[in-house]
Amino acid sequence: MAVKKAIGELLVRESLINIDQLEQAKKSQRQNGGKLTSALVNLGFVNESDLAEFLGNQFNLPTIDLSSFECERGALDMLSSQICKKHTVIPVTKADNTLVVAFADPTNIYVKDDLALLTRCKIEPVVASELEIQRAIEKYYNISSSKDIVNIMSEMEEESEYLDDGDKGAVELLGPNSNAEDGPIVKFVSAMLADAIKLGASDIHIEPYEKRFRVRFRIDGKLHQKTQPPAGAANAIISRIKIMSKLDIAERRRPQDGRLKVRMQDRSDIDFRVSVCPTLFGEKVVLRILDKSTLEVDMTKLGFEVDQLKVLLEKIHQPQGMVLITGPTGSGKTTTIYSCLSELNEPDVNISTAEDPVEFNLDGINQVQVRADIGMGFPEVLRSFLRQDPDIVMVGEIRDLETANVAYKAASTGHLVVSTLHTNDAASTVSRLVDMGIPKFMVAEATSLVIAQRLMRKNCTRCLVDITVPTETLLEIGVPEDRLPEFSTLKRGQGCGVCNNTGLSGRIAIHEVLKLTAQVKDAIFKSASPLEIKRMAVNSGMVSLRMSALEKLKNGLTTVEQVIGSSVGDEL
Repeated sequence: MAVKKAIGELLVRESLINIDQLEQAKKSQRQNGGKLTSALVNLGFVNESDLAEFLGNQFNLPTIDLSSFECERGALDMLSSQICKKHTVIPVTKADNTLVVAFADPTNIYVKDDLALLTRCKIEPVVASELEIQRAIEKYYNISSSKDIVNIMSEMEEESEYLDDGDKGAVELLGPNSNAEDGPIVKFVSAMLADAIKLGASDIHIEPYEKRFRVRFRIDGKLHQKTQPPAGAANAIISRIKIMSKLDIAERRRPQDGRLKVRMQDRSDIDFRVSVCPTLFGEKVVLRILDKSTLEVDMTKLGFEVDQLKVLLEKIHQPQGMVLITGPTGSGKTTTIYSCLSELNEPDVNISTAEDPVEFNLDGINQVQVRADIGMGFPEVLRSFLRQDPDIVMVGEIRDLETANVAYKAASTGHLVVSTLHTNDAASTVSRLVDMGIPKFMVAEATSLVIAQRLMRKNCTRCLVDITVPTETLLEIGVPEDRLPEFSTLKRGQGCGVCNNTGLSGRIAIHEVLKLTAQVKDAIFKSASPLEIKRMAVNSGMVSLRMSALEKLKNGLTTVEQVIGSSVGDEL
């Protein structure tokens, strides 16, 4: 550490700067923070490349010009962007067990040791200028929007005393005559939305508390805190989002729902579904990102096993009947149902959907937004559809007996009806419908197929390693004894920069496809329990959620923990 403190003196000794310049740089460092070398460069006392060359010569290390050198992707994957930003380093190349890393400050031997421990590689340091490393981090890790948010938050800190000025102050800041387009609030909201899209988030949570205000992104089903803007900016940020969503900024006592659309420079328009809910310390806003480019309409890529997909395609191509897709909120039902509609969307077919809300616009399909407040609930829209000569009807969700009755009557009179329901598994869907009041004979005769599904996190493909799981654990999660050899070697992500050192990246669906055979229909007439129906279906060849998860585990797509968490209560 003594050497590190002497860098300024070494620069003076080599006549790269003088004593007065060193004192000015130290004063700037005390006032603005950061490194002494950064202060010297910012003040123009030393050239960046000269400084890098000096440090390299001083510590007998080679220097590198990152502006003309392409970093290898395999090396970049070894460290996360957060670590690179924190220590101002970037991996350059990797050969066998040696990782070449560019340092802005080669005196920090503790960072070198930490990187060796983290990557399990021998670290070979080279020297590059701080600015070049920062540019390289932004270039290779694609995090410029995150940097924008940090800078904008600094601006908001400076203006926070003007933001927490009640309703009138917030509206004044964002009003048409206030030049809001140049303000930090507008820039913060835009950068936040762009960052969420870039990171593949599904939702943005904006949450006010008594003494703080935070923003979280849901990525791969998990919430991650991203920023914590000044508490005084809460009203202005929320007002900006409400204005963009055409909501009433003066109404803070009641929940509100809306939509907004943004246009990215390098992609098509992206919609956001906005929900505002009053809480104890202000309004909480949740934005659901509806990015049509991420909608997987290729049914072969939805995670179905070959036999399951064959059954689904057979049933949705039948002229009538009810196909139900079930699962909890966030289990991918929307993706599956839109994939089915895209498969069926042909010029000679009339498809109508009743949705609340309409999440994605599908060309060639007549989509209706349900609005119960003006008498356009699911039952009313469905009755209207039946007078519109439909071939296929999609009901966003069966929530009550009236909707269920109309949907089942349509399925019994020559229409294919596709809908969703909230149940734990396929077999319990039957009991749920009967409990709602649908006659057993109608459930048995009109239902063609019930699909239950869940989402589970996938192994990161960039850092996969082979692992061995104890036999006792495999037996506990439901692997049959005679199949244990198939699970002798599994895979797991060990963590890298791409997956933020979690070993997991992305999600995949598991499914349970219940075909209503004559045997199952007979069981429904006899009021069999969901467990009895499930055992009967499994004995007839149905793959349960747990069995589907085990197949993904065997194929190296996921982990034991994900198998357990995604199919809780699925054991027979």
